Amino acid sequence: MDGAQILDIGRDGIWVMILVAAPMMTVGLVVGIVIALFQALTQIQEQTLVFVPKILAIFVTMVIALPFMGATMSAYMVKLADLIVTGG
Repeated sequence: MDGAQILDIGRDGIWVMILVAAPMMTVGLVVGIVIALFQALTQIQEQTLVFVPKILAIFVTMVIALPFMGATMSAYMVKLADLIVTGG
């Protein structure tokens, strides 16, 4: 196994991490912006108001995206196992 293959494995691992985390991070960002806009419009400056809706939205997104996340990580692991078995 040479350096280029190792860099490819690392790049693919980072790409898988981004793909798996992207749905939850995007929903958290959108919910945070919506609640911040709501707080700015109503002048409610409660710091804990953001946490409960954001946690619920991220949890629902995780439940919905779980098959995609599992399939993506499983495909990456199968690729890694294949590289280990074949020796690179």
